[in-house]
Amino acid sequence: MSPRSACDACLARSWLLARLSGHLDVVRKQVPDLLQLGDEDLIAEVAGNDKAAVRSELEAFRAEEYMTRCIEAGLELICRCDPVYPGSLWSLPGEPAVLHVAGGMSRFLKFADAHLVAIIGARRASPYALENARSLARRVASEIVTVVSGMATGVDSAAHEGALDSTGHTIAVLPSAPQRPYPAAARSLHRRILTTGVAISELGPDVPVRRWMFPARNRIIAALCAMTVVVAARERSGALTTAMIALKLKRELGAVPGQITSPLAWGPHQLIKGGARLVTEPADILIPAFGMAPPRQWIPPYPVVAPGLQLLFDALADGLDPPQAFEEAGLDAADGLAALAELELDGHIRRQPGGRFSVVMGGT
Repeated sequence: MSPRSACDACLARSWLLARLSGHLDVVRKQVPDLLQLGDEDLIAEVAGNDKAAVRSELEAFRAEEYMTRCIEAGLELICRCDPVYPGSLWSLPGEPAVLHVAGGMSRFLKFADAHLVAIIGARRASPYALENARSLARRVASEIVTVVSGMATGVDSAAHEGALDSTGHTIAVLPSAPQRPYPAAARSLHRRILTTGVAISELGPDVPVRRWMFPARNRIIAALCAMTVVVAARERSGALTTAMIALKLKRELGAVPGQITSPLAWGPHQLIKGGARLVTEPADILIPAFGMAPPRQWIPPYPVVAPGLQLLFDALADGLDPPQAFEEAGLDAADGLAALAELELDGHIRRQPGGRFSVVMGGT
């Protein structure tokens, strides 16, 4: 079977998930377990009064028409019956029947055959969390290590951006049709990803995004990757769902610590208490996940700045706002603003909403 083909039974399964989408949304908390069921059992479990109609439509399903829609959308398909289907996904009790790939099947198969690490976290994330995600991805992504995330606003997008900034590899696992960005505001990032990376989903074109698709997507991220790293997560974050799946699959799990008073640090700190690896630098990922030394000389986590700017840089790195940082560095307002401008022009700090600044770790 060609990597660009998929068998009729697997295509029908993909269609069935889309057909049952509204029903699955009602029972979304049970989705990981429901996806383990065969077609008939899944219909019986969730279709309710639509059982007869769904069975009839499934019998009338035409694989050729489905393939035509995928081709028109620019998608390539690989099903679980294909010998080059990613072996890591077989660890899932309900592995995706079909992966729909935007950006090129050959590129996806190359990435999937390499070292994959997930960098994930909160959508509403702090500048500290975003910079951590961006820096880790930038310093890990390479020819032999691919960064995987979900392209959500916040940490996920920052991870993809970091990988792309380093000209490394990245895979976006989307909740629905991968040829379109989700969220829609991420159009430019989606275009960047498809230029050198790929976007994948177990669902095909013309399927609206629903809430059940996010835990379903999370299980794919966890299964694909040798290690999942949670950068920031509140108590009920979807990133923690991914982390729990990774644990069940006996994958490596890491977490980036944060300020103990921050709700965003709750998830990583709980994971670390439970045995997850504390992640502060690339070696904390590469050694436990792949048993490898850094593939290139790593940029120090913080840049070397001019001696006259170091105190101000350190104060900003500690999370102080500019007036507090000026006082800590012994600068008046005029000298402080001039020093801020110099640090920003040198690429050592990044301006954030509200007049605050975050430091740029691991180089620009």
